[in-house]
Amino acid sequence: MRTELSTAQRAYWRRNLLLTCGLLAVWFGVTFVAGYFADELNAIHFLGFPLGFYILAQGSLVVYLLIIMVYVIVMGRLDRRYGVGERP
Repeated sequence: MRTELSTAQRAYWRRNLLLTCGLLAVWFGVTFVAGYFADELNAIHFLGFPLGFYILAQGSLVVYLLIIMVYVIVMGRLDRRYGVGERP
């Protein structure tokens, strides 16, 4: 039994996928691209420590929390806009 998706459902999932892909791109950039350039970043010192240390050990955690916050806020808005939510 196959059911067709309505136009609203397609729009909801399209926006959901765009948000997820965008946030995954940010995650990839922070995790892998910054890690790739860690040696070059370590040539710069900040408060006596290599800059690569601060970016990868401290800054990446802050970005991960921001990614989660953005996802929760935007998905909450999308759910309200399209009437998607938990049912009692």
